[in-house]
Amino acid sequence: MPGRVLIVDDHPRFRRTARRALECDGWTVVGEAQDGTNGLAEAQRLTPDLVLLDIGLPDVSGLVVAQRLADAQPDVAVVLVSTQDAGDFAALAAAHGAKGFLAKADLSGAALDGLLTQ
Repeated sequence: MPGRVLIVDDHPRFRRTARRALECDGWTVVGEAQDGTNGLAEAQRLTPDLVLLDIGLPDVSGLVVAQRLADAQPDVAVVLVSTQDAGDFAALAAAHGAKGFLAKADLSGAALDGLLTQ
C-alpha cells in the first residue's frame, strides 16, 4: 500500500534514514519538516497520504500536531514515531487521531503497511 509520505522529525539523521528505508519499500517521500509548525504547513501544501510524525518535536508535541492533522485533513493517515516503545504511546496515538505508533527502530514500509491495513 505504498503512497506519498511526509516525514516530520527534528533529527536530520532520522529523516534521512526514514526516507531511504521507505523509498526502498516503494513509498514516495514528498517532503520533510523539522518541527510541528512546518509539518502542519507542509501537510497542507503537499497533501500526502501519510504523515510520519515524531512525538517529541521542539515547538509543539507531536500528539497535538496529530490531532490538528486529524481535524484539518481527515483523509491523511498519521503514524507517530518515537525512540520509546509502543507500550508508552500506542493508546495516546489513537486518542489523538493517529492510525498508530511505531518505535523508530521498527520503522519499515512493511510495518507501516501493517498499521494502515488494520
